[in-house]
Amino acid sequence: MNVADFDYDLPASFIAQTPAEPRDSARLLHLDRETGALTHRVFADIFDLTAANDVLVLNNTRVMRARLAARKPTGGKVEILLLKRLSERRWLALAGGRNICAGIHLLIPGSGLTCKIVEELEKSQRVIDFSRPIDDVLARHGEMPLPPYIHSAPRDRERYQTVYSEIEGSAAAPTAGLHFTPELLRKLERKGVKLATCTLHIGLDTFQPVAVQRVCDHRIHSEQATLDRGNAAIINEAKRAGGRIIAVGTTSARTLETAAILSAGGSVNNPAKSADKKNSFPLRAINLDTSLFIYPGYRWRAVDAMITNFHLPRSTLLMMLSAFAGRETLLKAYEEAKRMHYRFYSFGDAMFIS
Repeated sequence: MNVADFDYDLPASFIAQTPAEPRDSARLLHLDRETGALTHRVFADIFDLTAANDVLVLNNTRVMRARLAARKPTGGKVEILLLKRLSERRWLALAGGRNICAGIHLLIPGSGLTCKIVEELEKSQRVIDFSRPIDDVLARHGEMPLPPYIHSAPRDRERYQTVYSEIEGSAAAPTAGLHFTPELLRKLERKGVKLATCTLHIGLDTFQPVAVQRVCDHRIHSEQATLDRGNAAIINEAKRAGGRIIAVGTTSARTLETAAILSAGGSVNNPAKSADKKNSFPLRAINLDTSLFIYPGYRWRAVDAMITNFHLPRSTLLMMLSAFAGRETLLKAYEEAKRMHYRFYSFGDAMFIS
């Protein structure tokens, strides 16, 4: 299967630059996987599309204020974008500027903080060692990173956070969850819908188109994924009660499927060739870096339905959704969304795939 099979045309006018207000007023395209039927709704209608004993699995990661302005000893400007904490003082990051090589020292103006580039990696990534822990510096000097296709930051920084964000560590938001309001979540709970959380810290590779020709040749990025015992128990109980496991976003889906594969004795490095030794349920707790790459041909083990936004052409996220809904069915839904002038990408509208 070629990466070109996951391409589609999207004029820039379809890319949402601002979020819907209120959050749950975004449009919602409901896709029935069995029939291919499409229904046009608003996001608040997710209440009508769920049932008691269903469980919504929310990714409670929080976006870091991960963009820092720095200067070289010569005064040249450098932009640091933190991707992942490696230790108390050491980070994986992108560093933008001329001649940013291993050994160079940088200063974060106004903070008294210095850092050193200690290693150069592929894809312009760097390992950076700071002179001390930087949490306080991020709070004062860090800026919220936004996807490259969003041209200006929202006035309210919390609009690029979910209302249930809790654990800081992402370079991007789990955007399917941006549509929920506290009121909608409470209304769902009163109906009997269960809420569970997982944590998957998102790296910027999630926005990158796949550069190889064949899908199977792509090396997927790894991301830290956690599902604790308490939330695994909520999911397992809902499954026993006959409810559906509804992943809120591709990040929750990736976490759930990782947990399911490992619970069955399989390997996320090659799930297609992994012979499960037992049923995937009950799910067990996980806390690890997952490199699970889901594309057509994947056998789903945990997720029954998914809430998601509309994703970039040739992206691993589009491939995951194609594995869930069928490539042709999904791309037809995208064409219908374009025809009906849905808004795409991070601040755009949503899909419910059931």
